[in-house]
Amino acid sequence: MRILLTNDDGIHAPGLALLEEIAREFSDDVWTCAPAEEQSGAGHSLTLHSPVRLRKHGDQRYAVTGTPSDAVNLAMRKFFTETKPDLVLSGINHGENLADDITYSGTASAAMEAALAGVPAIAMSQALRESGLGFDAAKGWAVRVLQKLIDVRMARRSLVNVNFPACATADVRGIRVTRQGFHDYARGSLVESSDPRGRPYYWFGLYDVEHTLDHGTDLEAVNEGYVSVTPLQLDLTLHSAIGDLAERFSAEEPAS
Repeated sequence: MRILLTNDDGIHAPGLALLEEIAREFSDDVWTCAPAEEQSGAGHSLTLHSPVRLRKHGDQRYAVTGTPSDAVNLAMRKFFTETKPDLVLSGINHGENLADDITYSGTASAAMEAALAGVPAIAMSQALRESGLGFDAAKGWAVRVLQKLIDVRMARRSLVNVNFPACATADVRGIRVTRQGFHDYARGSLVESSDPRGRPYYWFGLYDVEHTLDHGTDLEAVNEGYVSVTPLQLDLTLHSAIGDLAERFSAEEPAS
């Protein structure tokens, strides 16, 4: 099995080092192509207005001066032109990627880029929440989660999002297959100041978030001490609305 690893925390992130150890439990053909620096919150963005550079950090280990999506895209086009990887693993992220935050997540977006290329992809994140336990749950549970997922035949343009709870390995209550939840963003903070030359700048602060712990969601599972496994798809179409909208436009006359 050929496995490509990436992340959004950067090439030197401890979560990526852990993921490299875990991947070698399944294969000796492991490649890493990750951002050179932290790209948290980069979402599914590509670098289009400046060149992207590639730097080697060891055997089959590279850093990219760009986003997580850049890293996967470049790896596919440069290293895997003839034979694609059998699996892409993204993470293990320093912090959870749950509910609506998936749309901001560089970790999930790197897996999305792989899915677009037709490669099975799994994003993995470790919830922290001031637990002081670091990646303990991921260390103890990632291998057994992957053992269940590696042979699963997912639909095209789909991926799996895995989140480990903020607790010790021994305290993890099990694994739940979940749906994506949603957050209630109460308000966001905006810090406004000026630089030494007197020019104004703005810095987005953290949001106050109310976790909506609906039954069966990733939020509920992680909050209750379970590993959350959420299948995601890249088709954003709201299929239930197509019929109604089609009726509204069915009598529209073409422009003369």
